[in-house]
Amino acid sequence: MAAIGVHLGSTCACVAVYKDGRADVVANDAGDRVTPAVVAYSKNEEVVGLAAKQSRVRNIANTVVKVKQILGRSSGDPQAEKYIAESKCPVTEKNGKLQYEIDNKLVCPEEVAKLIFSKMKETAQSALGSDVSDVVITVPFEFGENQKNALGQAAGAAGFNVLRLIHEPSAALLAYGIGQDSPTGKSNVLVFKLGGTSLSVTVIEVNSGIYRVLATNTDDSIGGVCFTEALAQHLASEFQRSYKHDVRGNSRAMMKLMNSADVAKHSLSTLGSSNCFVDSLYDGLDFDCNVSRARFELICSPLFNKCVEAIKKVLQQVGFTADDINKVVLCGGSARIPKLQQLIKDLFPAVELLNSITPDEVIPIGAATEAGILVGKENLSLEEEALSIECSAKDILVKIVLQDLDKKEGGLHDILTILTMKRDGSLHVTCTDQDTGKCEVITVEVAS
Repeated sequence: MAAIGVHLGSTCACVAVYKDGRADVVANDAGDRVTPAVVAYSKNEEVVGLAAKQSRVRNIANTVVKVKQILGRSSGDPQAEKYIAESKCPVTEKNGKLQYEIDNKLVCPEEVAKLIFSKMKETAQSALGSDVSDVVITVPFEFGENQKNALGQAAGAAGFNVLRLIHEPSAALLAYGIGQDSPTGKSNVLVFKLGGTSLSVTVIEVNSGIYRVLATNTDDSIGGVCFTEALAQHLASEFQRSYKHDVRGNSRAMMKLMNSADVAKHSLSTLGSSNCFVDSLYDGLDFDCNVSRARFELICSPLFNKCVEAIKKVLQQVGFTADDINKVVLCGGSARIPKLQQLIKDLFPAVELLNSITPDEVIPIGAATEAGILVGKENLSLEEEALSIECSAKDILVKIVLQDLDKKEGGLHDILTILTMKRDGSLHVTCTDQDTGKCEVITVEVAS
């Protein structure tokens, strides 16, 4: 029996399928293994993916990008307000919900996400040659309950049967079989994810096949798009130097340069140089510029330093040094950048750097692996059956009251609190007053 894993990122989406004991990413109808998470609306149709991204220059007000950033959020949320301020597609509030204004119609973010999930489902089913709909969806560790629900509902509306939502760092570990190939061992793994709009660094303790997050930090001020923007600014400077025109204030011209810079950035992960050509960039002038990998690395040097500092910050949070980390997993499209990989190797010289799976395919492969486990298939030819335990990233709004305690001098009581995560994902909390033995117990059910 086959199953599907989907990762919907802020800028791209990727789908993997699990079949015959193996998980693999599948290409879409254009032959691409990663699909831009972009939806363009016209009077007659909705277009998803690369075609929508390429037509954005001509249809910017009716093209939705980065929908994941607004899913499950409401006005007043700082992230939502930032998104609304930056969005070229107008966003308004109607009946307490944020919606896009497109051609005098209101479109909710869940509907946009549904179209992307539908594209992923079509891609997977085409590759499998069947109408399999069982899926595991990945979510960022910091996603709250409303965001998880919105993502799950969008996938369900697309026709998926959502088996489970799992956190992206957990999916990254599953992709490499960490904690399952040697279930009795104990290790510390650092997951470095540089996506399109954010950087997440997570330290996970793996013990007897169980994943325990020790620390995680997400920085929304840096992502793959920052590297693209830095290169686009360089191209704008080169155009000004050659033609004496500054196009930085021209949004249409800058979007063309962003598209060209994005292509060049990807090329420079495998090539020593890339040619950037833009037809009629400004005032009928064509622009042609060659960028070397060395030049790109110099331009983006501050961004590389920021990535390294983010890793050091998380290590400091848990009181670790580089020697306390046993493995480093790279995921997210921009983690393919060679300079970045070298800097991480330099930071962890004695640590195994896992990058044999293309970084932007790691998370969907992990999701498909989990889906394979859940539909009862043997996990990627591993001898032992693996178990993934979902931990909630939502805030737990719970208060435990111990009543009728004697007043103590200074007002302080010795309370023993025990938190137990059960195999079904539920959290059991026990609070006991050490002087009287009075006890209260609560259970927080699994939030997936």
